[in-house]
Amino acid sequence: MTLTVSAQVALILAGLIFLWALLLGTWKFRQIARSPQGQAHIYVDIAHRAALMYSFATGLLAAFVQFSAWPTWLNVTALGVVVFFFVAAIASYCLHGWKRDTENQLKPLHPETAAFMVALIVGEVGGSALILAGFIVEQAKSWG
Repeated sequence: MTLTVSAQVALILAGLIFLWALLLGTWKFRQIARSPQGQAHIYVDIAHRAALMYSFATGLLAAFVQFSAWPTWLNVTALGVVVFFFVAAIASYCLHGWKRDTENQLKPLHPETAAFMVALIVGEVGGSALILAGFIVEQAKSWG
């Protein structure tokens, strides 16, 4: 079976995020090796772990869009929204790890950060729910 365009896009994005995670692992290792406490900055650690998890989450979404009832444009759009927020989160963790400016980017909670978090929640949950719904609708066709 040939992969759908939606699944191809998802797997390419998953692969790119995975490579980013591996590179973040080298940054994390470098910080651990140079630290008297043997630890990387908390946001370097978070960026590395988040990138690994988001890469596999994007791979999971690839399976859902491969077997979706929705049209390609809808799957790719929803996937784009979800992955945009995955990447934005990782990038923000990298920025804080590089700047070493905080150990909790949500304290104090600034209005623009709160607005971004609401958008992230709506984008990630909404986009993922839409993709999952397309998968479920398609699978339900075979349930009888």
